[in-house]
Amino acid sequence: MGNTAEQLQPKPICAETVLVSDETNIQSAPPAEPAPAPIQTAPKQAAPRGAGVGPAYRMPARPEDLGIPDNMVEDLFCRRVLASRRTTIRQAAQEIGLSQSIATIVAEDLRTRNELEFHGLDGRDYMVGLTEQGRQNTMEAMRDCSYSDTLPVPLSLYIQTVNAQKAKLKITRDNVKAAFNDLVVSDALLDQLGPAFLNDGAIFLYGPPGTGKTSLAERMIRIHGDAILIPHAIEVDGEIITIFDPAVHHPVSPQPTGLDPRWVLCARPIVIVGGELTMDMVDLELDAKSGVYRAPLQMLASNGILVVDDFGRQAIRPSDLLNRWIIPLSRNVDFLKLANGSKFTVPFELKLVCSTNLNPNSLGDDAFLRRLRNKVFVGSIEEEAFNWILARVAQAKGLQVTAEGAERLREQAQQHLGELRPYLAVDFCELAIGICEYEGIARNLDTRMIDRVAGVYFVNELAAEQPKSSAEQAAALAQQAAALAQSSANANPLGFDPFELTLHGG
Repeated sequence: MGNTAEQLQPKPICAETVLVSDETNIQSAPPAEPAPAPIQTAPKQAAPRGAGVGPAYRMPARPEDLGIPDNMVEDLFCRRVLASRRTTIRQAAQEIGLSQSIATIVAEDLRTRNELEFHGLDGRDYMVGLTEQGRQNTMEAMRDCSYSDTLPVPLSLYIQTVNAQKAKLKITRDNVKAAFNDLVVSDALLDQLGPAFLNDGAIFLYGPPGTGKTSLAERMIRIHGDAILIPHAIEVDGEIITIFDPAVHHPVSPQPTGLDPRWVLCARPIVIVGGELTMDMVDLELDAKSGVYRAPLQMLASNGILVVDDFGRQAIRPSDLLNRWIIPLSRNVDFLKLANGSKFTVPFELKLVCSTNLNPNSLGDDAFLRRLRNKVFVGSIEEEAFNWILARVAQAKGLQVTAEGAERLREQAQQHLGELRPYLAVDFCELAIGICEYEGIARNLDTRMIDRVAGVYFVNELAAEQPKSSAEQAAALAQQAAALAQSSANANPLGFDPFELTLHGG
């Protein structure tokens, strides 16, 4: 199945109205022309025009409204000033997501303690720089934590926001089909995926390799059509945990006017991991150099989807991974621990999707499989679907495919694999293009070309056993010689060489 970067990214969202919580509506400017309707989710009540951002998510105007320790705000402000040597209050405030009014209060307090000095006006703003005492204090604090990015939000507000953004989906076959409209998916399979997405618990996709399990998992995020708030970081017991990751979280444009810069309005995230997954990635990870924690995978995927691809091929045992998530999956709460031993909970609000081409019974016992409640088998495809995929791929790649060529490819697939798998169409077309360019011939996918590609694509069973190396052959001969010598000794206990006796006798 064809995969492109554009296809795998969430569709652009302008979210005329995104309900974040009962007290907060986020409204962006209406488009000049009616935009195509996104994949339909639960109906949302439109906020009054001009409602803007609700109180909990507006840029705070008072230090106490930030919800984090005052010394953390001062430290971050000083780090930005230290990095610039001299800067304006406004510029330093913008770099850490702070309002000018709070930044001015912070600057005045720091000047009173002789840690900051004012260097005159720059327009209507003050130029500021750290004093010698301020530099020493800032550098001392940076030994423990050197984070100097956007201010974090308090843990309590993060928990409130994640719980308020729980997806409320209304799924039908039509919008599920729309989510996978660039794939060939049978109605029978869609009728399994739709309810599995609505039901509680993880989704387990299993079946032979190359049947499209990964492609299905990657596109599940399209079922959502709304946007959510993601914080740059959160504060827990004076520690900072970073959450926003530009590789995972895709901001909508434009961002709502008046939104607290500590938050970013994004499409719902999808996090995909495969064989590289380790247990360290599902717990808080402390960067010893910066003193900042990185959120685990399940926090990055909050309010979205977490896909574990090639499940069972990780360095860790499947049971260990599932045991780590048994309580979160059943209670929707995850338990995390800081390096100092402090424990806290966060919502486990996501859809976990596991895909594998291994035998499910080999991954664990009945109790293990029971935890993966929604099991969806993704098998081979029918002849009609295979022909459609082949024609579509060939057209996209500029190949002329004949009916005889399609039939020969199906025969090759049945002979070597025993079934039709969608990836064969892509692989054969791409290999055929290379052969055509090398030989300088027209791009035709006929029976001759199919046989030519099959010769380099499938393993030759007769030649599968590699010939023995010279060292292996020498070892085998030495073993045969030793066996022969032993046999001769047994036949001639006295040790006479019969050839030698004949020679002397002559």
